[in-house]
Amino acid sequence: MVQEYTYLAVFSAVFTVILGVTVDLQEMSVKNSPTNAPYTAIAFLIGSLTSILAGYIGMRIAVYTNTRTTYGCCEETHIGFQSAFRGGQVLGFVLVGLALLVLELIMICFKATWFDGAYDALNNPTEEQTGELVRRLFELVAGYGLGGSSVALFGRVGGGIYTKAADVGADLVGKTLKDLREDDPSNPGTIADNVGDNVGDIAGMGADLFGSLAESTCAALVVSSTSYELIMQPDALYFPLMITSAGIIASFFSVLLAECSRVTEANVQTVLKLQLLYSTVIMSVFLIPVVSLLPVTFSLPGHADVSQWTAYGCILFGLWSGMIIGFSTEYYTSNAYGPTLYLVKNCEQGPAPNVIQGLALGYLSCIIPIGCLTATIGFSFKTCGMYGIGLSALGMLGSLPVALTIDGYGPIADNAGGIAEMSGLPPRIREQTDALDAAGNTTAAIGKGFAIGSACLVGLALFGAFNTRVGAVEVDILSPVPFCGLMVGAMLPYAFSAMTMKAVGDAANEMMEFIKEDFARTSDIKRANKDAGRPEHEGAEPNYQKCISISTQASLKMMIAPGALVLLSPLVAGFVFGPQAVAGLLAGIIVSGIQVAISASNTGGAWDNCKKEIEKQRQDMMKEAR
Repeated sequence: MVQEYTYLAVFSAVFTVILGVTVDLQEMSVKNSPTNAPYTAIAFLIGSLTSILAGYIGMRIAVYTNTRTTYGCCEETHIGFQSAFRGGQVLGFVLVGLALLVLELIMICFKATWFDGAYDALNNPTEEQTGELVRRLFELVAGYGLGGSSVALFGRVGGGIYTKAADVGADLVGKTLKDLREDDPSNPGTIADNVGDNVGDIAGMGADLFGSLAESTCAALVVSSTSYELIMQPDALYFPLMITSAGIIASFFSVLLAECSRVTEANVQTVLKLQLLYSTVIMSVFLIPVVSLLPVTFSLPGHADVSQWTAYGCILFGLWSGMIIGFSTEYYTSNAYGPTLYLVKNCEQGPAPNVIQGLALGYLSCIIPIGCLTATIGFSFKTCGMYGIGLSALGMLGSLPVALTIDGYGPIADNAGGIAEMSGLPPRIREQTDALDAAGNTTAAIGKGFAIGSACLVGLALFGAFNTRVGAVEVDILSPVPFCGLMVGAMLPYAFSAMTMKAVGDAANEMMEFIKEDFARTSDIKRANKDAGRPEHEGAEPNYQKCISISTQASLKMMIAPGALVLLSPLVAGFVFGPQAVAGLLAGIIVSGIQVAISASNTGGAWDNCKKEIEKQRQDMMKEAR
């Protein structure tokens, strides 16, 4: 993490300078511009540092909690669950609260140093002048979302490469060459595998959803500046921030209900799943007084008479769609339901049917989420335009503290099992941690479902903010430039996926080669010790550090190309072909990327739980045989 964040800190500093000499310098050059400081660059740097801090906090909490989860399972499953769940709570509430707090501080400071002076200098500004100032203020603040998402991009890619390279390398060699149990301490890749769970699923996912929240809030604020009624009523103007605040309070009451539940090995997944339902229902109620802060009716571009309850409907569409996507993800990835159990059955005939059916499962799992997103986008865009899209994105992220809680729970429970195995605890303890971990695999997939669904809405909201800024750019597929942009944009998620998958494959190959060499080295030492009459394991410790180094170096080197593809493609399209090409590119990325992400995420989650179900059935058969 130190190495990764050192790289990202250097990147943030360089990109801050680039923003300062381009965006901010252009803003300062405008006649009578009140801008006398690089506000966008400052906001970007703060967003980057906040994202780095979010990842660091997540890692510290996870490492602090997983040993306590193992210790709790030594007494009973309920105590172990409480430790893991409370660790996830700290992750969820701290990250969301941190994102909201820092954004509010930026807005307060920018308003005091930039907006108030500019407003007073105009001396009774007109409606149009006031709207222009508010829009420019929120565009400066939007650098915060860009900083958070840029760091999250590299953190997610680097963390994903790290964890999957270690996971594939450790599991393939350990299970096929030595028939070792998962997390066996004699496997040199074990520590790298456990560290990777934190790097990818804690730090990476936390930073990713932090970036989504920051971006969606900034996009909603930019679009809200197009309504004079919202501008003239500050409570209404800052309404997007209040949605997140209501979500924090609703999530707080939701986790209290989970604390009242008695958890056993049989009902872990049910308790976690109900968290989504509780938080969704509670937030739906808590939003009613918040919505009353909006004007009874207000206007938006293309929508002359928008009511506060129409805005409430946009939020509810996003909120309930997020819950349905979460439940859909659970159905397709959990080993308690038919799709994953069907995969288990297909494994009886060999790996090929399992691969085919796993891919089919992922493709089929796209239908329900896409239906939910389509309904949400259709209603929101029809009634409130791009402002409605921003509200629906914030609605889907309204349960973010709970989503991060159950997502963080997964890696904590997983590593608790690894600690139990490496500590030589009785098999009974590992069985209890495995019960927590099996539910954690599904909740991690639910967290990914939230991230993917919200990313679609956030991307569309940002597209709306871009459209607002450049002036009603439409994607006309009958025009060559937008259509070509659309085609290239639809291709980019596949290119990005290919880059990251190749990176994982190359790193995993290097990892497996070393693990084989290390197994041979330790076997030779044990043989020599036995011949010499010394303790067999003397000097035959696995080289854990080398495996960690392989994953670290691979993730740092190989995250650059995919990250550069994401950051540079819209810049190249804009500078070379203009805003219509960028509009087509963004539309293509949104439409194509959402399908690739959902199918890949659910296929992977189902395969993981399929493996655990087969291991469970194998253990049950061995018990019966004894």
